[in-house]
Amino acid sequence: MLTSSLGSLLMAAAITGATLTPVSAGTPETAEPEIGTIAIGDDITLRRLVVHNAAPKGTVLFLHGFPETSVVWGDIATALGDEFEVHAFDWPGYGLSSRPAAENFSYSPRDYAAVLKAYIDKSGIDRSKLTIYAADIGALPALLLALDEPDIAQRIIVGDFAPFNRPAYMHERLQNLKSEPAASLTRAVMNQTSDEILQNVYRRGLAEDKQFDLAAGVKKDMVAGWSHGALTSADAFYHYYAAFTRDQDWLEANLGKLRTPVKVIWGEKDVYIDSRMGAEFAERTGATLDILPGIGHYPHLQAPERVVAEIRALPD
Repeated sequence: MLTSSLGSLLMAAAITGATLTPVSAGTPETAEPEIGTIAIGDDITLRRLVVHNAAPKGTVLFLHGFPETSVVWGDIATALGDEFEVHAFDWPGYGLSSRPAAENFSYSPRDYAAVLKAYIDKSGIDRSKLTIYAADIGALPALLLALDEPDIAQRIIVGDFAPFNRPAYMHERLQNLKSEPAASLTRAVMNQTSDEILQNVYRRGLAEDKQFDLAAGVKKDMVAGWSHGALTSADAFYHYYAAFTRDQDWLEANLGKLRTPVKVIWGEKDVYIDSRMGAEFAERTGATLDILPGIGHYPHLQAPERVVAEIRALPD
């Protein structure tokens, strides 16, 4: 169920200070995003953002990364709403979505793939006209789902993630999350330094002239979403990584079965996951690879107009 009053309250804050250029800002008649909830199981309810279109060219589903929430897609969703129906949701453990106990839900990429499938099915999205745009922790679940169900989407766009077990291409903190006891120590540090992470995670690795800040509403939502409930977003991230190597290895072992068309987009200045990871994935899957000059780990935050242009340029 979508709740217009909640959507208006949150998105009014989130969209204020939009960074999209006028060229990509859409038309004044474009519908505003609505924020509400959807239950996908007995113990999981997702907060979601939807922009409706009476006659859409297609549907775009955006999947956020760490430590984000679905609200980061607000400006982009608004810009694309004149042509597309647009969806985004908070992963379990992030934003205002459910945070089931880890013994009941592993927060692994494989479990997130099941969440993604349930969302698409429950929302009644036409798979034949669906583009999934998945960043960071959202990318591996999308690809795992595509291995099981090649028709899950018309295409998948992925970027700035770790498809394979290549620790040398990953930031030291991410390497540490892959095994104990370093993983538990890193989890504790991340929870202790949450303020610093939320303030600077998207700026790291960028030249001074490329530094940017988030709209006040987006930042506020990320801060609130970090500790909504007993399990923090750092805790969810820790559990995601507990099974990360297993799910990376599964993807690599079954890469030849990937049939869904995939495109790879990567920030040249990504300090968390080296672009060589994206290059290897693109080469082995035959996917197109776009390296974005001067862009870091969060292209959709740093240059949202590029994401809008990418989606608008897609073939029917």
